[in-house]
Amino acid sequence: MAKPANFHVVIVGGGATGAALAHDLALRGLRVTLVERGEVTSGTTGRHHGLLHSGGRYAVKDPESARECIEENFILRKIAPGSFELNDGLFVAITEEDEAYLPRFLEGCEACGIPTQVLSREEALRLEPNLNPQVRVAVRVPDGTMDAMRLPLRFLATAKKNGAVVRPYTEVLEVLKRNGTVYGVRVRDHVTGREEDIHADVVVNAAGPWSGKIAAMVGVDVPIRPSPGVLVAVEGRWTNMVINRLHPAGDGDIIVPQRGLSIIGTTSWVVDDPDALDLPEDHVRLMFEKGGEMVPVVGKAPLWAAWSAARPLVGPRQAETGRELSRTFKCFDHADEGVEGFVTITGGKATTARGMAEVTADVVCRKLGLDVPSRTREVVLLPHTAYYRL
Repeated sequence: MAKPANFHVVIVGGGATGAALAHDLALRGLRVTLVERGEVTSGTTGRHHGLLHSGGRYAVKDPESARECIEENFILRKIAPGSFELNDGLFVAITEEDEAYLPRFLEGCEACGIPTQVLSREEALRLEPNLNPQVRVAVRVPDGTMDAMRLPLRFLATAKKNGAVVRPYTEVLEVLKRNGTVYGVRVRDHVTGREEDIHADVVVNAAGPWSGKIAAMVGVDVPIRPSPGVLVAVEGRWTNMVINRLHPAGDGDIIVPQRGLSIIGTTSWVVDDPDALDLPEDHVRLMFEKGGEMVPVVGKAPLWAAWSAARPLVGPRQAETGRELSRTFKCFDHADEGVEGFVTITGGKATTARGMAEVTADVVCRKLGLDVPSRTREVVLLPHTAYYRL
């Protein structure tokens, strides 16, 4: 019977998904090498607003993503204690139109298993005095906040303890393929300048919005649509809870408190190249405007930073803004397209990275003839600081 240690898997991408996958596969006993062209978490993972999703944002129009978020939300609380501020979130109705959305929102949350508590105007203002005094009603959900880097570092630290090799600043130049089978990658180490081949039984493409570029190296297509959004951080922590606008997903409809800052997000458009992101000034102004509609002081607070990040959305290339695409994830075994030994995992969110990794590791193990279950739902992760000691 095949043993996990007999097989080597190369993971391309050192964001949350690649980190969680390295942890899952190493825990199952496989040999793992993760390569990332920059520092780990330096892509999309290191640029999100740090929300531990309850799934509430997607409960009405994207229930699959909502269910994934709430399930992973509760798993992550158990396996990564201390990494989250479990401050909950409020969906707030400012206008009559917002308030009219309330029944659909509550129905969607109930169908997806997301706990809710309806609060009156007075109750909401007692919890969050800086809310727009015109708030009409609010709904409390189990959102939380997290440092964008710390959870992935916990995955990577635990993976390294179990034998995984993590190689930042190592860029994939070529996916090696012979007779329709991928057998490794050619990489350049940007620290030493040296190029080398790393052989593998399976290569997993976990490059997020860059996954289409990696897939193109072996002649397969991944229906990925990089969708950037602008985020703005302002000085001052003006709320204790995550504040969401109670309406269908739109621009500037969330404020995430992070330490002494408040992060307003986000806009949405689509691009072909995730390395060519703009920071449109009108998008930055819109974040102040929309954030100020929920929490007026946020709209006037000093700017601390503004940036853009590309979401890896799965869907048709003709998507116009990215809002119409689901936030769920998709795992592709490219053997279905005539390329053996090559798997892509893309889409999803930082909150769902562990679940994405479990699905992908199951695919990898089936391909290798291994019957080894995932244990990542129960194993408590090492602290993020352990990544630098191992």
